[in-house]
Formats: sequence, C-alpha cells, structure tokens
Amino acid sequence: MRKTIITLLCVAATVIAAAQIQDPVKWKYRTVVVNDSVAELQFEATLDAGWHLYSQHTDPAGPLPISFSFEPSASYKTIGSVSEPKPHEEFDDIFECTVRSFSGKTTFKQRIKRLSTSDFTVQGTLNYQLCNNGSCIAPEDHDFSFNVKGRENQPVGSDLSELDPTLTPTQPEEATDNAVVEAETAEPEPVADKPAKKNQNLLVIFLIALGGGILTMFTPCVFPMIPMTVNFFMHNSDDKRKNRRQAWFFGLSIVFIFAVLGAVLALIFGPEALYFIGTHWLPNLIFFVIFFVFALSFFGLFEIKMPEKWVNASDEQADKGGLLAPFFIALTTVLVSFSCTGPILGAALVGLTTSSTDRWVSLITMLGFGIGFAAPFTLLAMFPQALKNMKSGSWLNTVKVSFAFLELAFGLKFLQMADLYCNWGLLPRDIYLALWIVIFGMLGFYLLGKLRFKGDDEVKEISTLRLFIAIADLAFVVWMIPGLWGAPLKGLSGFLPPQSSQEFDIERIVSESTPAVSASTVQIGSLPADRKYADKMHMPLGFEAFFDLDEAKAYARQQGKPVFIDFTGKTCANCREMEHYVWTDPEVKRLLNEEFIMCSLFADENTIELPESEWVTDAKGHVLKTLGRKNLNYQKTAFNMNAQPYYVIVDADGKVLTAENYKYDRDISKFINYLNEGLSNYKKQ
Repeated sequence: MRKTIITLLCVAATVIAAAQIQDPVKWKYRTVVVNDSVAELQFEATLDAGWHLYSQHTDPAGPLPISFSFEPSASYKTIGSVSEPKPHEEFDDIFECTVRSFSGKTTFKQRIKRLSTSDFTVQGTLNYQLCNNGSCIAPEDHDFSFNVKGRENQPVGSDLSELDPTLTPTQPEEATDNAVVEAETAEPEPVADKPAKKNQNLLVIFLIALGGGILTMFTPCVFPMIPMTVNFFMHNSDDKRKNRRQAWFFGLSIVFIFAVLGAVLALIFGPEALYFIGTHWLPNLIFFVIFFVFALSFFGLFEIKMPEKWVNASDEQADKGGLLAPFFIALTTVLVSFSCTGPILGAALVGLTTSSTDRWVSLITMLGFGIGFAAPFTLLAMFPQALKNMKSGSWLNTVKVSFAFLELAFGLKFLQMADLYCNWGLLPRDIYLALWIVIFGMLGFYLLGKLRFKGDDEVKEISTLRLFIAIADLAFVVWMIPGLWGAPLKGLSGFLPPQSSQEFDIERIVSESTPAVSASTVQIGSLPADRKYADKMHMPLGFEAFFDLDEAKAYARQQGKPVFIDFTGKTCANCREMEHYVWTDPEVKRLLNEEFIMCSLFADENTIELPESEWVTDAKGHVLKTLGRKNLNYQKTAFNMNAQPYYVIVDADGKVLTAENYKYDRDISKFINYLNEGLSNYKKQ
C-alpha cells in the first residue's frame, strides 16, 4: 500500500511539473489529393483561448513569424509557398508596427507535385512564436510528417493545378498516421469586426488617394494645362451642351485610364506579393531609390517625362476629332503631366499598398487618384467662369519643391525598413530623426524664402497662408527634437525605427540619476567590458547584465551576490511590459542594481551562432547551434518552463533561492517581495 501511495504521489508530481511546459497549440496534419499529380498538405493549428501565433508576413520589427521548412526529396516538389488565411491586423504600441496574427483555429496549406509512383513521406519542421496577454513562448523547431500516396503514371501535361491553384480536391481528405482526423473543415475562426474594418481601411485608402489626386492640380505640370484643356472643350463648337458632355467624357476617361492600371496591378500583386513588398528588404530598398530619384526631379535636377512617341501618338489621335477625341486628350494629359503626377502617384501607391494586405488596394488607390486628378478639369469645364481667378506663377514651383522635401522624408521610411530587415544598422532611431529634423527644417526655411531652387522667383514677401504652413512645419521640427534624446513621439511611432535602436536615451539618464539609487549601486560600465555578447545585446533602462550564465555565476561568486536570471526575448512584448512598468520602480531598480548580478538569457536570439564546443543536444536529439535555442533548452530542462518572461534567483552554484520562480505579473509589491525572498535566503546560507 505504501509503495502504491508513493508511486501515485510521484506520478502526480510529474504531472504537476510537466504542466509548467506550456503547449497552447495543437497541430493536425492532413493530406488532400487535388488531382492525379498534385496533393495539398494542410497544417491545422488549434490555439487555446487567448493565445496567438504570427503570420509568415508580419513586420520585421514585430514578433517572430511562423516558418515552414521542408526536407528535400526526389519524391515531390513544392508548388509555390505556404498559403495562409487572412490574419488579424493591429498596430502594436510595444513593437511600434502592425502585427499580423492568428487565433482560434487556422489552416496553412502547401501544394506539392508528386513525382514518385510509390507512397512517400513529407517531413520538415515548423518554427513559430506564441504569445498571450501574460507570456510569450520563444520559437523552436517542431517536426511534422505527412504520408502521401504516390502518383499514377500520367502525362506531365495533365497537371493543370500548377496553372490554376483554385482547383478543388478530386478526392476526400486522407489523414496521416500521426494526425487525428476531425469532421469539420479546417478554416480560421471568423472575426466579427473584420468585414467592417476591411471596408473602413479601403475607404480611408480611397480618400487618401483622392486627396493625392487633387493635390496634383497645384503642380507646374498640371495647373497650366487646366485652362488650355477646358478652353478646348468650351470653344470647340457653339453647342455648349455637347462641349460639357465631351468634358464629362474626358474626365471619365482619365478615371478609366487610372482604374485599368490599378486593376492590372491588383491582378499582378496578390496578397502574397503585397506581403513581400511590405516586408522584404529588396522592394523597400527599391522604393527608397524611387522616392530619392523623384525628389531630385522635383528639386529641379532633371525632369522625368514619358517617351515623346507616346505623347505624339496620343495627340495625333486627339486631333482627328470624333467621340474618341476626349479619350485621347485625356490620355495625352496623363502622359504629359507624368513628370509631376508620377512622384505623387508613386508615393501614394507604394505607401498605401504596403500598409494593407487587401488584393484590391492598388485598384482603390488608382481609382481614387484618378477621380481626384480628373475632378478639377471636369468641374472647371462646367463652371468656366472660375478660370478667370486662376493665375499661374512661381507658387507652382514652390508646391513642387515642397513635395520634393516630403518625398525625401518619406523615402527614408523604406530605407529604414530594409535596414531593419537586414540588421545593417544604417538608420537607428536618432539618426533617422536627425535627418527628418534637417529635412523639415529646410522645408520651413524654404517656405519663409530663405532658400531658393531652380524656377523660384525672389521672395520679397510671403502670404499669410504660406506663413502659417511654415509655422506648422517648424513647430513639427521643434516637437521632434526631444526624440533625439529618447522621447517616445507616439504620433510618429508608425514611421520611426524601434526605440531600442536609440543610441542615447533620456530614460537611461533619468534611471541612472534617480535619488533612490545610492552611491554603492552598480553603475553602468562596472561589469567587465569583455563579457560575452555585450556588443550585440543590450539591457533596457540603464541596467547592466551578463548574457552568459557561467560568466554571471563566476562574477556573482566574486562579488558575493545572488544571480537574477531573466529569461526574455527580443520579440517578447510581455517582457518589455515588465521592464517598462515594473523594473522602472525605484525600489525594484535599487534591488536589481545593488543586490543582484543580472543575467539576461534571450530565448529567441537565433542570429548568434555558437562555436561547436558550445553546441548542445536536446531531448529529441536536435543539435542546438544558436544562443537562443541553447537558452530556451536550458530553461526547459532546468526549470520545466518554456514561456517568457520568467525570472529565477540562484546562487553562484545554481541553487534556486525562492519557493517559486516569477512569471509575468505587473504587481510591483509582489515582485519586490520575490526579490527580497531570494536575497534573504541567500544571506541565510
């Protein structure tokens, strides 16, 4: 009886301990036969309530995306990339970017071409990060396996699914041996507000593009064309009704031209392409170059024009008259004005399409821009008396040069996206802000007449409107200046690089000079400068730490202090919350700096490759070669926990000094009690 009780207690203890390893997602793998040569692999993820994983195409500045890796085999070939349903999009204040995530039930799909006539297995690994409101689970590799039936001997030309990915399966689902089959279809759970949000986003995009089209009216390429074009319709014949009808047809033709271009772009750039354009370094770098070239053009260095043959051919068709004359006049207008409309349209199209994942955003953008561009021509044709009050002048060149400054400033956004993706370190937050301050400062001086460009007249006096625009611009410059010392500038959070890239942060200065920190406190720079990874990883808010546990223990033994182990992650939003709301408390700051040797172990730092002598093998036999995987494996094996943030207090020999370790909890008094418990137990040894 005694042995039985002891056995039951051991089993219960094992269950309780194992429960700390969180596994909030369950995967099911299905194989669906599409046709004689193509099969579809379905990855169905069911997440516990409150948990979510991140899209393959989330912002590089945000959480780590899910990724799929397939082992190469002669038995199959992947067709395209893994597809996913529409994610939930939301701007995250911690990451300062748009985060795309999934919750509930979600299915990812990968089509393969079956090359073998024998049954075979598709194997590979999943890698993903999971988060809820209290913790994040760092990414690690998870094996998957699909059993796939071999194809029959069919001609290669019969494989139509590669050309048409919308073909439906011809045979029912077949589940692999390692998957549990359910009857329901694996589709993501609906989000109640998604249709409304989608429609609202498209409406906002349309209105922004409409405004961009209207703005082109005030450029030196378009404004002078308005009276010439309108007069053509009003004096082409004595029939005013016919002239107005042709003017309407002219305006609709402009809208039609832009709409056709938008529809073509919408068909070419589907959701996957928009994800790639918005996140990958290469298109972002290309967009920066385009914006830079457009800015140089607006500054007057050179002029971008459509080929003369196109313009002349369109003009010849317009001279022939008839019903098609207004259409070709519209086409000529679009081509001739391209040197001014191109940069503005390019900015609107790039900016709006990279901020949305909807396939039709290009069409909506071009349609809105076309309506805005055509509106002045059409309305003035209906009310020609308004032409008497329209006068050209050097103010048109002022508008164009002002656009050049804006093109230059917003182009930096794309350069910093490429920089963030590739970790070049070219545009940290302070340098980015310095460039914006200089650009908008020069714009303000230009508006006040202190700078002149090609085509500008000497400014002897400025209008009231120009004065107030200059005041608003220079006020914006002054508002940005504190950002050089770490001010959050939340209004620009969607444009700026992450706060962590700031080299000089005022919060660090404040935290270091807090009166609660005594002279005996560990000061910044007091730890060995040559400690591992200190050149690649940094602590927040003026704290210092080791990033290797063995080094931290050795230093703690030397100093006679316990070690505060911080299991954290670069992409762990909950970790940042603890640092921002709890660590900044003066007493918490004093205890951590004064009484402990801090050691931060990043569980998702997988860009740092370890030397072969430091590789470890996990329980599944995987060889872990990166710092993040090694840290996560240590957290799992030593403390049976895989979520961050997670805090452990140990002595120099690795003995845990508290009854329980600390998870995410923003209760400052509770955290202080935890630190004091560890410190008290250390002193009792």
